[in-house]
This record gives sequence, structure tokens and C-alpha cells, in this order.
Amino acid sequence: MVKQVKISNFSEVKSIMNAATKCRDEIGVHDMKGSIADAKSILGLMSLDYTKPVLLVSENEAELERVYNALN
Repeated sequence: MVKQVKISNFSEVKSIMNAATKCRDEIGVHDMKGSIADAKSILGLMSLDYTKPVLLVSENEAELERVYNALN
């Protein structure tokens, strides 16, 4: 499952990480340059390019929705 989101500030990055840490399955964040970070890793998330939308990726649809909804 994949969801595209636009991240505009560091608070939203922290929201992704906080929601992802509550998930049992892995949640990946992919930027448009091809870099991939574990959504549970703040250092990994900080290394991504947020000038364009990023993709939230997971095999677990319910957990992906939980992380996606943490941004709203």
C-alpha cells in the first residue's frame, strides 16, 4: 500500500515518526530522489528531501492509514 503526502514542516515529520513507532509492521518513507527511510527513525526521516511529496509505504493497510491520518 502507498500513500502520497506533502510534508511542510518538522512537526509533521515528528507526527509520522510518533505514529509509526506504535505500528508493529514496517512503514517506509520514500522521497522523489529515491531515498528510503524507516518511518520509526528520526535520523532517517531527517535525511529525506521534502521539497516534493513523499510516499508512505507499508504492507499493512490499517497501520499505513494510522500514520497517514496522524498528519491531519
